[in-house]
Amino acid sequence: MQKAAPVFAALGDETRLSLVAVLCAGGAFSIAQLTHGTDITRQAVTKHLQVLADAGLVRDLKQGRERLWEFEPSRLDEARRSLESIAGQWDRALARLKSTLERS
Repeated sequence: MQKAAPVFAALGDETRLSLVAVLCAGGAFSIAQLTHGTDITRQAVTKHLQVLADAGLVRDLKQGRERLWEFEPSRLDEARRSLESIAGQWDRALARLKSTLERS
């Protein structure tokens, strides 16, 4: 569960969540491509991408002098499994509560 905390913290920002959504579409994107059509500066996107990289959600690839960014799905899969575990705990707790109330 503790491994997933940085992922949730990184995704808690609307801009970073939007970047992940773009990167999930597939392929590797440059900073210029990620900022095209937005009001976000390249510097801001770079900082957001670094937070996502620190959380293990994206990685950069160097192609010549350019850095391309791509989505890294394994960390998001870990976070999803954490949420499924929490959901299972809630389901079991609610089932126990229901059972207790039905016996009363």
